Parts: sequence; C-alpha cells; structure tokens
Amino acid sequence: MKRTHMKTLVIIVAILIAVGIGFSVGTGFLCMLPQLMEDELEHREFINEIIKLPEPRYDSETSIEETLSTRRSIRAYKDEPLTLAEVSQLLWAAQGITSTARGLRTAPSGGALYPLEAYVVIGNVESVTKGVYKYKPHEHELVKVRDGDVRNELAAAALRQTCIGAGSIVIVFSAVYERTTRKYGDRGIRYVHIEVGHAAQNVFLQAVSLDLGTVVVGAFKDDKVKIILNMPNEEHPLYLMPVGKK
Repeated sequence: MKRTHMKTLVIIVAILIAVGIGFSVGTGFLCMLPQLMEDELEHREFINEIIKLPEPRYDSETSIEETLSTRRSIRAYKDEPLTLAEVSQLLWAAQGITSTARGLRTAPSGGALYPLEAYVVIGNVESVTKGVYKYKPHEHELVKVRDGDVRNELAAAALRQTCIGAGSIVIVFSAVYERTTRKYGDRGIRYVHIEVGHAAQNVFLQAVSLDLGTVVVGAFKDDKVKIILNMPNEEHPLYLMPVGKK
C-alpha cells in the first residue's frame, strides 16, 4: 500500500474513533440529562421551601411599660436555639399584618405604602434548616431564598461585628424606596428611614417580652449584604438585627 493511501486510512480510522467516542459520550450525557434536570428541579424546590409560621400571640404577661423600661442593646448571646414560635412573634412584630381588610401592619408607614422587606438569616432554630428566608407578611410565612448558614459571611460584611455571627438568627430590613418616593418624591427617602426605625423598635420590644436579646447594626457593606441574601436589585439593606438568648 502506498504511503499516501496509508495516511488517508489512518486519518479515516482516527475520525471514526473520534466520532465513536463522541457518540458514546454524547449518548451517556443524554442518558444523564433527565437526572441532571431532576436534581436541578429538586434544588430549586428546596431553595423555594415555604415555612408556614405559627399564629402570633396578641397578648402577654409583660406590659409595654416594662418592655420600654428594660430594653437594652444586647450583643452577647447564649449558644441555644430559638423556637419557630419565637421567630414568628419577632417577624410579626416587625412587619406583621394587623388588618387583613386594609393590609395595615404593626409599624406605621407613610401613605400605607410599606416599602420595607424583612429577611431572617436562620442559624440556630429548632427544627428549621439553616438558610436565608424572606418574610411574607400577608401569608405570615417564610420563603427560603438561600441555603446554608451565612451568619459568619454576614458578620464579615458587617465589619466583622461578632454579634452578627453569635445570634441564633439575624433579622434584616431592606427597603424598596420607589414604593414611597413615587408619591412623595425625594422626601419619601426620609419617610422610609423613619419607618425602619419604627419596625426595629417593635423587634426590640418584642425581644424583651420574649426574654431575648438584640441590637441594631447599621454598619455594613451594602453590596456584600445584598449578595449574601440574594436580594433583588431594587432593594437596599438598612438594618441588621441579631437575636439570641440572653
């Protein structure tokens, strides 16, 4: 056989081998594709896990005067879990619905426009998987937006304030300014900042009633907090409030 014919034969064989390997790999990938799609679907369903919160209490043995008198900023917490009922009560105090007919909430809002959003970073809560959850006030439920314990990441974004990593949970307030500024213009920004103070004080007083400790943290890197919490672009983080047993 001539050398040129031999080269041609070698090339043809190499091509056939390559095609065969490619077909084999491709067939294997196609066989795996349904499982990969199923795994991805399960992952998305897990991330969008919904937790229906227990009904909040509307009275207690602690008077409003006592909570006002004993409220303090607490930065050290025991390594003990919170209950889901305690988380429920704190979030209801923060942004819970007090009138289903009118959609009114526990904290006042300029024009009843409610620009605030609330998240809870769960690190140590009984029977609840660690992760980042968004609070849905009207449904009084949590929707998971990120899996895993991110408290230390959040502490690093908050200039390494250790209280963030020590809390059993961290409540995070964010705001969509446009909900208020479309009616009130630039002055609406002031109204939003006033409103988050109302909501944070509600959490403070509720924490006292539950014999829990918390503190307001305003020093953090906004962009990093947004990434950690999978926060939409239109939202802006305003407050971090770690909560734990005293």
